[in-house]
Amino acid sequence: MALLYRTNEAGEMELLFIQRARREGDPWSGDMAFPGGRMEPGDSTPRAAAERETLEETGVDLQRHGRFLFRLSDLITRQHSRWRPMIVTPYVYEWQGPQTESPNHEVARMVWISIDYLTAKENQGKLSWRTPLGTLKMPCCRYQDYCIWGLSYSMLQEFLALGIEPGRENPR
Repeated sequence: MALLYRTNEAGEMELLFIQRARREGDPWSGDMAFPGGRMEPGDSTPRAAAERETLEETGVDLQRHGRFLFRLSDLITRQHSRWRPMIVTPYVYEWQGPQTESPNHEVARMVWISIDYLTAKENQGKLSWRTPLGTLKMPCCRYQDYCIWGLSYSMLQEFLALGIEPGRENPR
């Protein structure tokens, strides 16, 4: 996964989110997320996979216009209906390129959301998520008609806790 931030014309920091395209059988279909995906045989490292997936999904070229800063903590989850665990490694980049957007078929929408919006208490809430064991109230951040929750919310909270400021060097 790639967490990209930039400073907009007003001097505000923003993070890039994608809305996943709706697909039959995909439990996270339509969710807000960070760009990224699975490693493929040609990927030399998980970071290379994050960069490739980001380019494929969004047209954002991190190798040319992203300044890699650090990685966040690994998160363990499982693939859709399988019980086998999967490790998700988020990498943080400062975006220093042009404002280009060319989402592929996996992405319904790309949106830059200000850090101020993401940290505002009035935008925090709970999402009811049904499981075989009952309904859970998951923490989330609401943006327009969307909800940032689950792994994306966990990554977002770790990133926000670092207090990144534009131009500041690697905090880790």
